[in-house]
Amino acid sequence: RAVQGASYATAICVLWVITFLMGAWIYIKYRTYIRIPLERASFWKTQGLFELKEHLVTIGLGLLPAYWYLWKNKSPDYDSARKWVTVVLAVFCWYAFLVGHIVNNVRGFGS
Repeated sequence: RAVQGASYATAICVLWVITFLMGAWIYIKYRTYIRIPLERASFWKTQGLFELKEHLVTIGLGLLPAYWYLWKNKSPDYDSARKWVTVVLAVFCWYAFLVGHIVNNVRGFGS
């Protein structure tokens, strides 16, 4: 409770964008060194999980302006929307984190 929600929302938005850009930068390595062997080994469910991760993280990027606006304008009218946008972003973030580790463990980074 010691953190102001508005400043915390700004930090979340900045960190999401930085993480998105870093993920986009290493995506080339994934496409060439990890995805091709996964397809050859027929790990279709793992591929599907990662494809869904890509889509959810991009949707989350699109939700950031709404998230930031709802936390900057702390009106009681926005309480429900603020809660649900926060929950959706949290679920997307945890899904992306866990799927990233699953894909990394299936192929093994650097192998």
